[in-house]
Amino acid sequence: MTTLASGTAASNADKDDLTRDALTVLQPGFTGTTAPDWVLRRLGEGLASVGLFGRNIASPEQLSALTAQLRAERDDVLVAIDEEGGDVTRLEVRSGSSYPGNHALGAVDDVELTREVASALGRRLADCGVNLNWAPSADVNSNPGNPVIGVRSFGADTDLVARHTAAYVTGLQSAGVAACTKHFPGHGDTAVDSHHALPRIDAGLPVLQARELAPFRAAIAAGTRAVMSAHILVPALDPDRPATLSRRILTGLLREELGYEGLIVTDGMEMQAITATYGIERGSVLAIGAGADAICVGGGLADDETVRRLRDALVSAVRTGELAEERLADAAARVRALARWTTAAAARRAENTGSGSGADGGGPGDGEEIGLIAARRALRVTSSGPYTPLTGAPYVAALTPVANIAVGDETPWGVAAELARLVPGTETGGFSGDDAAAEVLAAAGSRRIVAVVRDEHRHAWMATTLDTLLAARPDTIVVEMGVPQAPPRGAPHIATYGAARVCGRAAAEAIAGE
Repeated sequence: MTTLASGTAASNADKDDLTRDALTVLQPGFTGTTAPDWVLRRLGEGLASVGLFGRNIASPEQLSALTAQLRAERDDVLVAIDEEGGDVTRLEVRSGSSYPGNHALGAVDDVELTREVASALGRRLADCGVNLNWAPSADVNSNPGNPVIGVRSFGADTDLVARHTAAYVTGLQSAGVAACTKHFPGHGDTAVDSHHALPRIDAGLPVLQARELAPFRAAIAAGTRAVMSAHILVPALDPDRPATLSRRILTGLLREELGYEGLIVTDGMEMQAITATYGIERGSVLAIGAGADAICVGGGLADDETVRRLRDALVSAVRTGELAEERLADAAARVRALARWTTAAAARRAENTGSGSGADGGGPGDGEEIGLIAARRALRVTSSGPYTPLTGAPYVAALTPVANIAVGDETPWGVAAELARLVPGTETGGFSGDDAAAEVLAAAGSRRIVAVVRDEHRHAWMATTLDTLLAARPDTIVVEMGVPQAPPRGAPHIATYGAARVCGRAAAEAIAGE
């Protein structure tokens, strides 16, 4: 009888460990600005991470209260966020970011500035209780038509991307926030958005080694605590499975060849590149089997049922032998190891802040100010002739493309709000499609036009609209807030290298002559 009882206890303990490990490797999201009961319950059962999105954030004070609520249930919880700065912001989703994104920082090409910006952003995250940032993007934007990376990349030059990726990782982690360098093995040469379908990169191995992988090598050398996989098919590395589900790529290349030992996180598993091909449950099992340690989910599926489904799929896969129990245990151990690092980093930061030593990565131009400094330095102004200053309030015409899912359509962009503060009476409107030029001219009347575009080179209707506006009104000012690939035109043409709020402010200052 004693032997039977001991065996049952051991069996239950094994079952509990397996279930806890399955929960530990999940990074789910939720809705609302406070943690729902199911999240708190799951943290008690073994969940070790949560992911926050714009819908979870109303103010710094509210975010601090939310992370404190989570830590009251589990003090070492990993609180992750997709805060790239620039176009992709969650902290300032309703106002626009106080920090320019990667493309602007790459345009300046001052690695110390990049480190300072990342450090300032990291301190803001840490102050709110966030300790894992799904950033930076280390993608080399070698395809200028890329619909999902663009200004999220430091640029198209591999060496530039590598040195700024390393600087960003160093700056972010100096604040005690773990960097998650993405999207491995590189999403820059794609023409498809993996939110919608499975992209494919057909570059050969020598090109991949020299171009795509170089920034990740730099990030690993800089000590990045996490790497995010991409839902992309790279036949030269694995002809059968996308990187997130590929043992050749995650284990063979990232772990064994590149020597990376930190956490491997998947990109959002509800993206169509996975759900439309493998499904979320099977995709998660394959990802862990391939070498991933954490399953990111919750951008779209943000409920307890999703967590239960994924937990049960992982447990079932172990019991049927499809997934090695040791692999799941190793993945869970890596999650816990990162949680220990962030807890220790937070303690060190608290000590340093308390002593006033400034050892948490601060420096000249600290806080929000450094973001505006960087945006001003990134600005490029060209003109076909002398710039005629404004003589009255202009009409700002935003030529608006459909935002990609990573950026979202909640975050305002452009120059109108900032320009209106400098030039009272400024009016604005949004336009798109083949009739945009006629509509802009009618709306503007006699006022000078400021045409604001995003990636003109990717949208034929936008280029045609500018042609018509400039022919009718040669004094039209053009502001390009995307990747400046189209030839500059306008009087003047202002390239901001991103659509963060501070980029809009820098452009507005140039237009107003400040």
